Amino acid sequence: MTLIKTNLFPEIETQITAFGFEDISVERKIILQPLIDFIQTKVAHQQEIRLNLICTHNSRRSHLAQVWAQTAAAHFNVKNVFCYSGGTEATALFPMVAQTLVQSGFKIKAITAGNNPIYSIKYGENEPPIIGFSKTYDDDFNPKNEFAAIMTCSQADGGCPFIAGAEKRIPITFEDPKAFDNTPQQAEKYQERSLQIATEMFYVFSQIKL
Repeated sequence: MTLIKTNLFPEIETQITAFGFEDISVERKIILQPLIDFIQTKVAHQQEIRLNLICTHNSRRSHLAQVWAQTAAAHFNVKNVFCYSGGTEATALFPMVAQTLVQSGFKIKAITAGNNPIYSIKYGENEPPIIGFSKTYDDDFNPKNEFAAIMTCSQADGGCPFIAGAEKRIPITFEDPKAFDNTPQQAEKYQERSLQIATEMFYVFSQIKL
């Protein structure tokens, strides 16, 4: 069977060429392996793959991980992948996250305004948009069972030892770029964290045998 390649926006394709899997440490690859195993098992059994990326406020790292994981699945033609995100509390998708994704080539449109705007985030002309907004991990928007809970921050990882409905709970934590808010390094550090998350999510999906 011939796989039809998903056409990502050119700016994202260019970004991908800069990802260096060799720069991912052995320690990080060990941390990522349970996610690879979860996805591979689902692919082998032709089952849907649901990933819920979870962080405390669902404002930064969990959104970056959700968007890059969904994009990586499309790039590597891993079908039936549905990525979600949530927090232990709902706040708002932090504007700098949206700006950082735009810089990487995503097309983002605010669908609603207010304290917790809803965004359409597209990675390709003909691909369905990712819907981005802050919510709790058990929000009705997210799956109730048959999903992997990916803990993207140590606070949520430590504070949520049990995620109801999760088939598997996988801690893959990242440092918070929030530490650089309102500093001259803010844009640089958000981009740095986004690219780390992107590289690791692309590495994960590059390992899946179809």
